[in-house]
Amino acid sequence: MSVSHTDYSAICELFDRCLGPVMFEPYAADLVCRLPKLANGSVLEMACGSGILTEQLRPYLTPGVSLIATDISQAMLDYARTKLHKLEGIDWQQADIANLPFPDASFDAVACQFGLMFVQDKHAAFQEIRRVMVEGGWLAFNVWDRIEDNPQNLIAHETIGQFFPENPPKFFEVPHGFHDVDLLRTLLSANGFDQIQIEAVPLAVYSDTAKSLATGLVEGAPVIAEIQERGGSSEPIVEAVAAALAQAGGEAPFRSTMQAIVVTARAVNV
Repeated sequence: MSVSHTDYSAICELFDRCLGPVMFEPYAADLVCRLPKLANGSVLEMACGSGILTEQLRPYLTPGVSLIATDISQAMLDYARTKLHKLEGIDWQQADIANLPFPDASFDAVACQFGLMFVQDKHAAFQEIRRVMVEGGWLAFNVWDRIEDNPQNLIAHETIGQFFPENPPKFFEVPHGFHDVDLLRTLLSANGFDQIQIEAVPLAVYSDTAKSLATGLVEGAPVIAEIQERGGSSEPIVEAVAAALAQAGGEAPFRSTMQAIVVTARAVNV
């Protein structure tokens, strides 16, 4: 399944409000600190989404470093640009990770938060990333670990599936389908990277309510398109997911754990 061309216009706000602080901001804080403190040069952010990493990345970078934030979804780019309109020094541009519209050796560092899982041609993606990086530049990205290590996502996946037993939505298989450490290392090595560091990073999940998180996981994620394609209504599904989450981690607040694979690597001569 590919979600590269999903219409995100209807889900941007719910994603950002219900999932952003709970699942994405903590990993953005972790990822940004893994990039070098450059005095000058250029940084590329891929799959910026609603701007969660961008918001932490721009203040982390010195004023002399340019930042280009990209996403394949124009709706997400528009949302992020509007949300961060007071934050100066960001160039917003639509771009496909597997076909980046930049010259060779354009960037001193590249960052990507939870985006590479959705690219169908992984080899092309890493080839393109290396192509636009200078030799000695640093790549930092994260991907979700197994769905079993992310209980709230597993609960959402299984609960949604119960509404469509003969044709369950498959969306949650995609973000949790690119955690093989050996594959990650092989792709990086084959495409011009060394000093590869791969680390499983567990963090706490905290949501004010199980209902808010359930809303984000159902209506603020691309799975909503699969629900609608099957003629389903999101309201009873949100309620069912909220009840299952509350049983597992409390109703208000909801507490759980999550785990991502975090990777850094250096671009070398190829």
